[in-house]
Amino acid sequence: MMWLLNVVYVLIAVAIIVLVLMQRGAGAQAGSGFGAGASGTVFGARGASNFLSKSTKWLAVAFFAISLFMAWTAAHGVKPQQANLGLMSQAAAPAVPAGEVPAQQPSQPAAPNVPAAPPAPSASSAVPAPEKQAPQP
Repeated sequence: MMWLLNVVYVLIAVAIIVLVLMQRGAGAQAGSGFGAGASGTVFGARGASNFLSKSTKWLAVAFFAISLFMAWTAAHGVKPQQANLGLMSQAAAPAVPAGEVPAQQPSQPAAPNVPAAPPAPSASSAVPAPEKQAPQP
């Protein structure tokens, strides 16, 4: 149903664009007031401008009414859905029955079986670097 309203909405928008482009500007009507081109129109001297302006007005009213309705349905008609979190939904902590204390979990995961690194040499066992001697002249 909503897709049909979207199609009608787009068609009304295109029709408004076409009707606005078909209308003449304010300066173009000065010549038609003296009968220039009035005999070749279907609507008469003033009929075309009245028809186009009234059609544009009612299409604009329909456009804004549909806009308001669609905004209202977007704000009030949406039901919250459970999002698919994938792996994140499995990471939730299990529920603890009332009266029981949850077990403490380590803050870091246990390290895999990796051999310990050799200890770093201490400062006392370090061999001092030989001093550089200045060149003699």
